[in-house]
Amino acid sequence: MSNSENFVIALDGGSGTGKSTTAKIIAKKLGITYLDTGAMYRAVTLAALEKGLPAEEGAAMDELLSNLTLGFDSENHVLINGVSRESEIRGMKVSSNVSIYCALPSVRAAMTKQQREIGKKQSCILDGRDIGTVVFPDAKYKFFMVTDVKVRAERRYKELLEKGEKVTLEEVLNNLVERDRLDSSRATAPLKKADDAIEIDTTHISIEQQVQKILDYVGVVA
Repeated sequence: MSNSENFVIALDGGSGTGKSTTAKIIAKKLGITYLDTGAMYRAVTLAALEKGLPAEEGAAMDELLSNLTLGFDSENHVLINGVSRESEIRGMKVSSNVSIYCALPSVRAAMTKQQREIGKKQSCILDGRDIGTVVFPDAKYKFFMVTDVKVRAERRYKELLEKGEKVTLEEVLNNLVERDRLDSSRATAPLKKADDAIEIDTTHISIEQQVQKILDYVGVVA
């Protein structure tokens, strides 16, 4: 595929709406790159927490970002300075802090720059909070996924239990509600549906069905 044929699929929505799972499947079916933007923000959060850095602008955060090299391995697991930290970035500690750190303008600017550079070189699908509004406002395809928060909590709770996390359903629900509030109210690149995005409610449909809905819009039948 030549550069003139490259395209971007922007997939936005709140935490637990199935964005990442859907994006991975679509990337595989279309033979394009899946860029896990959420993992990038989680990686920054993990790195900051390990250094004991508060979620605030300043020289320390600037230094962290300038020395932080992010990448993905063959299984699309995030690499922090060349080391896979996939399981750690998905834990509740990071989940409880990521919305605070990713609201920092310096963090968003650094990640947006990296994401745009990748998107210019190859066709890709990205999922996040501001892909269709900020990162790639001219993306050829834009989708916004919504799901009832209680359904999202049940899905995430099951995922965490399978990973061995000791959490309660109430804790997961409260975490999602708070993340929605922070993501939607932050001053920089808030969670927001792009005016030209197609909304998909995933509350009562399977992953396979939501994947097919997007593929139908893109013009590819699986």
